[in-house]
Amino acid sequence: MATTHSTRTGSRSLNQTVALLFGAVYLVVGAAGFLVDSNGFAATDGGKLLGLFQVNPLHNIAHLLIGAALLLAGRTLASARAANTVVGAAYLLLGIVGLFILGSDANILALNAADNVLHFATAVLLLGVGASADKRDAATR
Repeated sequence: MATTHSTRTGSRSLNQTVALLFGAVYLVVGAAGFLVDSNGFAATDGGKLLGLFQVNPLHNIAHLLIGAALLLAGRTLASARAANTVVGAAYLLLGIVGLFILGSDANILALNAADNVLHFATAVLLLGVGASADKRDAATR
């Protein structure tokens, strides 16, 4: 069987690799967010991580929880596919909602335009991988 179109990386599937990578990144981002000054736990405006992404402690906790969930899910193909798809869908929804709540009291995650762009990009990647990668591998397991 040809392996030129394989979605596997070593002994991990593409879904597992993406879940583990994104999980680690979101854990680091969540922890780093606590190093940025914020106006309050669920303040509508927060400190800027990397001078670009607005965060508050609630936003940081969300990143930590998502990172932990993705890392745990990366252990098996089925859970990685499910987590990538669910988290991707959640980020798509957050990106859409984020467009409407900027500058309002409903913005309890202190989202800004840069956050929205990143959420849409994350959604596209996670949904794309979760929905399309490793279908052959999942069927044979």
